[in-house]
Amino acid sequence: MQYRLSLSLCLLCLQVVAQSPTDARKVYSPRHADILWDTFGVPHIYGKDISSMYYAFGWSQMHNHGNLILQLYGIARGRAAEYWGSAYKDGAKIITQFRIPALAAESYQQQEPEMKEYLDAFVAGINDYAAAWPQHIGPALKQVLPITGQDVLAHGFHVLFLEFLAAGDMGNPNILKPGSNAYAIGKSRSATRNALLLANPHLPWSSFYTFMEAHLQAPGFNAYGATLIGMPVLTIAFNKHLGWTHTVNTIDAVDTYAYPLKDGGYVKDSVIMPFRYDTLLLQVLQPDCIIKTDTTLLAYAGNEPVLATKDNKAYTMKIAGMNHTRFFFEWHLMAQAQNYREFGLALRRMQLPLFNVIYADKAGNVGYFFGGNVPSRDTGNWDYWHGVVDGSTSKNNWDTTLGYNEMPKLFNPPTGFIQNANDPPWYCTYPPILSPGDFPSYISPVGMEFRPQRAINMIKNNFAVTLDDLQQYKFNTGLEVADRFLDTLLAAVQQYPEPAALAAADVLRRWDRKTDSSSTGALLYIYWFSKLSLTMFNVPWDPSNPVETPAGLSDKPMAVKLLSAAAREVYQSFGTLEIPWGLLFRFRGGTYDFAGNGGPAAAGIYRTIEYGQDPDGHMRAVYGDSYMALVEFGRKIKARVLLSYGNASQPDSKHIGDQLYLMSQKKMRTPWLEKQEILQHLEKRETVGH
Repeated sequence: MQYRLSLSLCLLCLQVVAQSPTDARKVYSPRHADILWDTFGVPHIYGKDISSMYYAFGWSQMHNHGNLILQLYGIARGRAAEYWGSAYKDGAKIITQFRIPALAAESYQQQEPEMKEYLDAFVAGINDYAAAWPQHIGPALKQVLPITGQDVLAHGFHVLFLEFLAAGDMGNPNILKPGSNAYAIGKSRSATRNALLLANPHLPWSSFYTFMEAHLQAPGFNAYGATLIGMPVLTIAFNKHLGWTHTVNTIDAVDTYAYPLKDGGYVKDSVIMPFRYDTLLLQVLQPDCIIKTDTTLLAYAGNEPVLATKDNKAYTMKIAGMNHTRFFFEWHLMAQAQNYREFGLALRRMQLPLFNVIYADKAGNVGYFFGGNVPSRDTGNWDYWHGVVDGSTSKNNWDTTLGYNEMPKLFNPPTGFIQNANDPPWYCTYPPILSPGDFPSYISPVGMEFRPQRAINMIKNNFAVTLDDLQQYKFNTGLEVADRFLDTLLAAVQQYPEPAALAAADVLRRWDRKTDSSSTGALLYIYWFSKLSLTMFNVPWDPSNPVETPAGLSDKPMAVKLLSAAAREVYQSFGTLEIPWGLLFRFRGGTYDFAGNGGPAAAGIYRTIEYGQDPDGHMRAVYGDSYMALVEFGRKIKARVLLSYGNASQPDSKHIGDQLYLMSQKKMRTPWLEKQEILQHLEKRETVGH
């Protein structure tokens, strides 16, 4: 079936469909709210009540990111191929196959009345902004309007479950695994006796991973922080009493099953079971504005979507926790909490599908919680469930998830600090306190990569930590793998000399072992280290010595040969072995272009930045340090923040990339928390609502 329309008529028809009464948009009449925009494009929102605050938050997100938000909601709605063409077809099939729009509609009805009101207020702010400022919305994006509360929930399900949890299991070869750093320093380890918190998520610098910074205030609510755009609540935040951050945890909440195929069905407990089929009629916009209907048969083994068939097997996926629909309300309660008891009650709701929670408060408490929905399994360890699981036997079935009391957690450890850099929960402090043997063997692996080792090695001998110390740790560009292996490598070159290796060793001796913008030698060393295999370490990683292993080189002649090979590759690519890091690696955004610093997490660099190549041959930061916050919980909050790429993505915004110069200088901003100082740094003021 085909329809041929002019481009303008095509967009008009789609807008009419989007605005039809069948969408059942809730009418919300907002009360008055003021938005004070500071000179970094951060909205400081003052609502007459919490609903009007969230109304203004929706308005503010559209102000800074309107085009991107509408694109993301269109994707989550499952209609992106209809709106923008065949490039979105595969994604739309996945969205529909996992029932994201239907799940969002069901979950909207399951929200607490309070959260329903906040969702309705948030989308009213989005829709009212678009109506007031249509000239700021891209023509191809207006057809997504109006937005509903179901759209916001669908976006949450899409990002949290299909992207954060399941994207790697779906076999996306280009995925940059989300990560983060975090510290919480208790009063016993703090120089001022005040608890300290470092929030430092590492995410891609685009699309649904984009952060927006905001300050939300209303009677009974006052929190500063950031959220992923399109989310109606702050997801990392602090208030006058407490704060938290998230890191992506080592959770296995997604299982891939393999079912033998037989006689047109699949085998379960030696019985041939029929597949269930749904027909997807996917509308796909063509380049000449023909809308074609793409018919696809979606297969399910029980309720599990069949993603592929190969070698006479059907491969399905099961994601834990998709019946836990109140994740936005849990974040709202976390931001509203005024002490650990209230914060803990929010966590006990167990609505967040993943994430470690690292916590600190004004009473000097610090805590760690391994969050998310871990399936309650009867058999198998981490490796068993992390691979493809035999679906033909019921022993591998699970229907429930572990409860709050069954999850790893730590409160006020005697060590005085919490850390996480995407490592398993067993190393959230040092020396370790949590033991893998006290929990199901499938809950998390045992192991520690170089970046979390760096985190502990930087702080383990500091028993009077200051906010300045945490900032220095945050911006530390040194390589743990250089401190661990470089001296051994240089000695090996002297023992087994080769001309190219000798030239490389001369460069590496003068190198500062960092990835600062002026550092030379880092690129050469990373080329060499990336060639090593685990078998080349003389001492493998040892759980009894987790922050000093692996160590040594077991095959020194081969290590020297690999250095020679790395030297030749670097010289052939760049014409020299001594390349200042910041000359090649850049922080770019909008009209800004600055020397970069920081590098890959695999090298044990706490200042994690990953780069992609620009057309001019330079490497642009595309992932890593994004939103950063340092907080000291004293009588008066002291804080420093930074949003690396700036607080806006709209094409006409001057805030695209306006914080990159601070990134390049390894500096942070002081957030303006009091109204008087906000007014002293005011860019503009808006009054919204009635």
